[in-house]
Amino acid sequence: MRIAMIGTGYVGLVSGACFADFGHQVTCVDKDAGKIEALRRGEIPIFEPGLDALVASNVKARRLDFTTDLTAPVAEADAVFIAVGTPSRRGDGHADLSHVHAAAREIAAALTGFTVVVTKSTVPVGTGDEVERLISEANPSADVVVASNPEFLREGAAIRDFKFPDRIVVGTSDERGRKVLGDIYRPLSLNQAPVMFTARRTAELIKYAANAFLATKITFINEIADLSEKVGADVQEVARGIGLDNRIGSKFLHAGPGFGGSCFPKDTRALVKIAQDHDVQLRIVEAVLGVNDIRKRAMARKVLNVVGGLRGKTVAVLGLTFKPDTDDMREAPSIPLVIGLLDMGAKVRAHDPVGMEQARKELPDIEYCKDPYACVRGADALVIITEWAQFRALDLKRLKREMAQPVIVDLRNIYRPDDMAALGFLYESIGRRRTSPINLVEGGRAKLAPQVRRHSV
Repeated sequence: MRIAMIGTGYVGLVSGACFADFGHQVTCVDKDAGKIEALRRGEIPIFEPGLDALVASNVKARRLDFTTDLTAPVAEADAVFIAVGTPSRRGDGHADLSHVHAAAREIAAALTGFTVVVTKSTVPVGTGDEVERLISEANPSADVVVASNPEFLREGAAIRDFKFPDRIVVGTSDERGRKVLGDIYRPLSLNQAPVMFTARRTAELIKYAANAFLATKITFINEIADLSEKVGADVQEVARGIGLDNRIGSKFLHAGPGFGGSCFPKDTRALVKIAQDHDVQLRIVEAVLGVNDIRKRAMARKVLNVVGGLRGKTVAVLGLTFKPDTDDMREAPSIPLVIGLLDMGAKVRAHDPVGMEQARKELPDIEYCKDPYACVRGADALVIITEWAQFRALDLKRLKREMAQPVIVDLRNIYRPDDMAALGFLYESIGRRRTSPINLVEGGRAKLAPQVRRHSV
């Protein structure tokens, strides 16, 4: 089938490349001429494992191409997917639909023959109705079905999620639209692709409800982590104990510094606004947003409490992106944490395997280092923010030698407290007891052995 993908951001580019890999003919459209030229050269504007090879192979096979002009791709398409950005609108938290509406008007002018127009972007309930109205207004003779097909891609695992989905949600009550989208997704299964057909507004709400529920699970376990620290429990064992209940499940029960990224913060805020517009109060979701914002700001104070004063001290930070295997810095917990450390008078060094270029735009006033060991050299404390695989097997003895003081604040619970104590670290994690260096404990409180700085800061 012929597909036009409007937008070459994260969702559009991954979806377009995967559809092409199914054997469909896909043209990705974007107004940014520089981005289109870069894609034609094989340069991928985002970091997503495997995406560069997937794009290259399908371009070579002539199933995938890129353009700035949607006229011909839309005119020839069986389905046109709208995959443009819907960021939080400045000031009120509503989803900004200006790009969606602009795309709908341009698509309308280029339509010829029967076409399914699909909103792939995350949009508020009722957006499909407005897209349909805009197309009808701009092109009254258009033979078109407007459907909703929300994406459920995890950054860092997007290609696998697209090709092996839990479910595909399609919102349309039109049989012609169902057939086209069923044919598009048929390559996912030899027998029947896991497609769930619903009404359009239901599909739009499913996306927001799913993200709000996952954000709620994260926030719940983070609050249990705080309680665990106070009562002497281990939040990882608590999470395992409740996650083994198949009514709850183990996913998204990993305590940490709060959720960030391009979806959860934006979508939970938008869901609250949608509810308010319909005189419904989502108290749980509102609480999730408030608790998460407070938590991210509180992480700098957690470092302060461990170190005992930050003015003039050097703090090393490992991991800046909101999660591993992406360069996405949108609403990353590292941003309020680093700003808080700077406000407390600390000097901050940081290292991230792929996110430093993006991080410089958000955090220009810190030093960026080429590897973890250069980052910790002479540091008074190390903070682990993102659980990159590269940070899970560090040479801890070398790490200790490089640091001015053996203090680690692990906000992702990568290491075992007893192991860290045995190696001589003062180790603070999330929802677990603080451990002090063995043989350096006096009167129940940790006392750091004096060390000579081996490197100038």
